[in-house]
Amino acid sequence: MKGGFVAQDGTVLHFERRVTPRAEGADRVIAAISAFVSELSRPRAGLRPLAVGLAVPGLVTPTHAVFSAAFGWRDVPASAFTEVDLPVALGHDVRSAGEAELAYGGHSSGDVLFLPIGTGIAGAVVLSGSLYGGAGGWAGQIGHIPVHPDGLPCGCGQRGCLAAYASGGALAARCGVPSASEAARRVAEGDERAVRVWDEAVGALAAGLATYTLLLDPAVIVIGGGVSQAGEALLSPLRERLSARLSFRRPPEILASALGAQAGMLGAGLLGWRAASTAG
Repeated sequence: MKGGFVAQDGTVLHFERRVTPRAEGADRVIAAISAFVSELSRPRAGLRPLAVGLAVPGLVTPTHAVFSAAFGWRDVPASAFTEVDLPVALGHDVRSAGEAELAYGGHSSGDVLFLPIGTGIAGAVVLSGSLYGGAGGWAGQIGHIPVHPDGLPCGCGQRGCLAAYASGGALAARCGVPSASEAARRVAEGDERAVRVWDEAVGALAAGLATYTLLLDPAVIVIGGGVSQAGEALLSPLRERLSARLSFRRPPEILASALGAQAGMLGAGLLGWRAASTAG
């Protein structure tokens, strides 16, 4: 979990992180988010919050976190995530991160896919410079593209999903380590199990991105989230594998996020400023 104080121009005035207690169940995760928001909302160093922006994974409406395969919650109202007496806005973590990339990351036009790879995987779809939400506002659930039919089970109930192979949570679990960063470290050290899992993850990502590219033809794919901190250890083989899958056309450019791990929090900040503006 990442949170802080964000000024209206996107300046991060305060930043903190907390471990997400995934293994303890949905109720514990929701309680942990609420406690984190309460801690952050206390005035400090001359900073006073005006509103709360919440960017969460899964299927999200402005009023409810409808479903999260990563955490197992269903139909959670926005009010459950915070007890503070401030205007609150709820949004999807990846689309919010995509909005932040558009606002602050230098990708303000064209057809772009923002793909944060963290606890789960989803994409913010940008078409002709505008975020595309789809008929129900749930476009971009790339993590649940089946890259291996009848493959590994996924928390969403399907099998063979991209997220089951390449999300940060999947990488850590399949390598038997506490985090994706530790998995990346073991890959660098040549650990046989970690190298095999990492290779499968890159292959799954290439398959999912090839499908996306053939459907929507993005100019650029921007990789973010915690797993992107592996840098070229991820991006270089991903470029090669994607190019090999797109034999008859040039692949889109693959770049690292300009905002890094703070993209989602900056997107939540945009949500919060909207809530403050609406509240007057």
